[in-house]
Parts: sequence; C-alpha cells; structure tokens
Amino acid sequence: MNKPLVVIFTTIVLDAVGIGLIFPILPALLREVTHVENVAFSIGIMTALYAVMQFLFAPVLGSLSDRLGRRPILLISLAGAAVNYLFLAFAPSLWMLLLGRAIAGLTSANLSVATAYITDISPEDMRARRFGLFNAMFGIGFIIGPVLGGALGDYWLRLPFMAAAALNAANLLLAFLMLPESRTPTRGKIDLAALNPLRPLRWVFEVKSLLPITLIFFVFSAAGEVYGTCWALWGGDAFQWNGLWIGLSLGAFGVCQTLAQAFLPGPAVKLMGERATILTGVAGTCIALIVMAFATRSWMIFAIMPVFALGGIGAPALQSLATRQVDESQQGQFQGVIASALSLASIVCPLGFSSLYFVFRAHWPGAIWLSVVVVYVSVVPLVLGLRFKKPAAALIP
Repeated sequence: MNKPLVVIFTTIVLDAVGIGLIFPILPALLREVTHVENVAFSIGIMTALYAVMQFLFAPVLGSLSDRLGRRPILLISLAGAAVNYLFLAFAPSLWMLLLGRAIAGLTSANLSVATAYITDISPEDMRARRFGLFNAMFGIGFIIGPVLGGALGDYWLRLPFMAAAALNAANLLLAFLMLPESRTPTRGKIDLAALNPLRPLRWVFEVKSLLPITLIFFVFSAAGEVYGTCWALWGGDAFQWNGLWIGLSLGAFGVCQTLAQAFLPGPAVKLMGERATILTGVAGTCIALIVMAFATRSWMIFAIMPVFALGGIGAPALQSLATRQVDESQQGQFQGVIASALSLASIVCPLGFSSLYFVFRAHWPGAIWLSVVVVYVSVVPLVLGLRFKKPAAALIP
C-alpha cells in the first residue's frame, strides 16, 4: 500500500476515535456546564447545530477542494475539529460549547475530502476495495473511541475532550508533513448555484418516482439519529452506567454492526433479494429495540446486540436497490439527493428525539426505543411499494 493511502487511512482512524471519545460523557459535561439534570434537549441542540453547519458548508468545502486542492481543505477541517474539542475541554458555559460545535460542523469536510482523495489516487478497478478499507478504518476507530472516552471520562470529565483535541492535532501534523496533494487544482470559478444545499432535492419533487426511496433513506437516517442523541442518557438513567459502561456498550454495538455489514449483506441479498433483506434488517432492529425498551438488567442489552446488528444488513441492500432506480448517467445526481435527505434528517431528528426523551425520562426512559420502532414500521409500506420504473430524467440546471 502506498504512503498516501497509509496516511489517509490513519487519519480516518484517528478522526473516528476522536468522534467516538465524546459520546459516553457528553451528558455529564452538559450537566456540569448548564447545572440542569435533564440535558436531553441540550444534546439535541448541539447535534442539530453541527448538522446544520455541515449541511450548509459541505457543498462549499467540496467545491473548494476541487478548486484549491484536497490537501488544504483537509488541513483546515482537521484544524477546525481540534479547535472544537478544545472548546469542549475548557468551555465554562453552554454558548461556548455551541460555538465549538458550530466550528466543527463548518469544517466537517474531512471524511468527504478523504473520500475524494482516495478516488483521485485509486484506479477504477481498486476503488471498491479501498472504499471497503475506508469504512473498516472508520469502524475500528469508532469502536475504540467510546470505550476509551468512557474510561478517561470516569477519571476526569474533561480528559476525553483533551484527548480528542490531541488526536486531531496529531492528525493535522501527520497530514501536513506526509500527505501530498492528490490532484492539480482547477483554480476555476466556483458555480455559486451548485453550492445551494437544497438544490438536489428539487429533482425528487419533479420526478415523483424517486420520492419513495428518498423517503426511505430519510426515515432510516432519522431513526439512526436517536442513538447518538439518547444512548448515553438512557444508559445512565436506566442502568446507572458510568462512562466506561456506556463506552463498552457503544463499542460492542460497533463491533457487531461492523461484522454484520462486512459479512452478511452479500449472502442475504443473494438469498432473499434486496427488498426482503431490507425488511429483515428492519425486523431485527425492531425486535432488539423492544427488548431494550423493557430491559431491566444490563446483560440483556449486550445479549441482544447480535440481533440489533442484524439491522445493519438493510442499509447496503437499500443502497443497492437505489442504484437501480436511475440509469448510470444519473447515479451521481441521485446520490447527491440522498446525501441531502440524510443531512436534513441529521438536522431535524436530534431535536425531535431529545424532546421525546425529555418527556419519557422521568417515568420510563426505555420508551424512547418504542418511538424508534414506530418510525421503522412506518417505512415498511414504502419498501413494499417500491417499483422499478423507467429511469428519471436528469435535472436541467
């Protein structure tokens, strides 16, 4: 493997570790800063703010990476992440935490620019394998991060954020010293109309046949937002988990999910087809969520993890199904539509789920998982109703 790939994969692992570090102890940090016991809504605001900034500025940074080169944008993004974690480590008030998350969202182009970098330096016949390694590296980092963050947070609440800042600073130094530019910058004029984050969604409403599968992606992404928003809160409220146990539970989930996505989707699709595989994934997730809602012991959560991870087979099957909705000339445009739908879910749903948790917490924290079951069940008619029609006409600017 060549040196740029080693550097970019190392960057991905360190970035994922840094992201995962903060999840187990963010609720405790917010309680310390706000002096409020129920911080569910504050977590929702922080998550949604990050998503808003990412939604607005990701197209800008993507276009700048085409014009100025991948390397400078990646360096700016890593620097922004390090500044964010320093804000989290030392902020005495909520507004400073929010400012840090806004900076992180504004500069959150590292993974998308890393994807473009790999595309630049990889022959077409090697891209699938390298993108598989990309996902594996991120998965490894995200498994390590929560466990490490929980352990450090039990020692000192601010320590995980300092560790995340140090990891991103190391990431920045590594990329600065060892990562060459992957393409010749165009230095051309940026198309301002292309920077409108809502522009791709116009196509969906003009071509009605694409609306159902776009809604399915939106619902799946919406349901997925609940874990980052409510998992740590629920673990503490339902089982009195400390940071380490929250981290271990997230790490176990990550291990099972990574293994399921790595080995099961291909055989499942071959055996059942995409539609049945998606529905099987939904069923596995719903069974696990119902068990979690009624669980009274910690071991039940770890025991249900393999069934929970079965839900991971649905997303790759859905992606495969989506590629058959349009012809080859429209794939990039359709993927842009899907990315916009996922970003909107990341903005709206953390606030919704955190508000629900605020309502449920005093009487039954596990009820939040039943609300997610309702969301997943709502997607079943859409999956059953999918039809393969004549490829849609491309959007004319």
